[in-house]
Amino acid sequence: MTNKQDTDRELQKRRIQEQNENKINQLINTVENYTRTERHLEQHSDIGDPERLERAEEVQSERKSEIDHLKNNIVYGNESLNNNLENLRENYDDTQEYISHYGSQMSDEDLKNLKEKQQNRLEELDRQK
Repeated sequence: MTNKQDTDRELQKRRIQEQNENKINQLINTVENYTRTERHLEQHSDIGDPERLERAEEVQSERKSEIDHLKNNIVYGNESLNNNLENLRENYDDTQEYISHYGSQMSDEDLKNLKEKQQNRLEELDRQK
């Protein structure tokens, strides 16, 4: 039985290492996207469409939340899962409100992308419940 337990522990350890590696890769990707968009906003905010700037700032806020969540998840494990669910629900609700107020003023492509993001949030909420 000890051999089986050792094998199970080793598998669990590898699984956790893979999960942490994926989380770190996701964190790196999100930080890079955040930084790139932040630079773009700094350089071009004076010439951009105010509605698009608003959307970019919303995306940046979502990325910042994701960065914080990933950081907490890596450091503390899944203890922050409930906080993530709350943030995800809050982001979903806020975006729904944004769509209801500004959806008619958005381009079809932007609206489609935003609705797709909302669908992804719903799926993530279902997965984490």
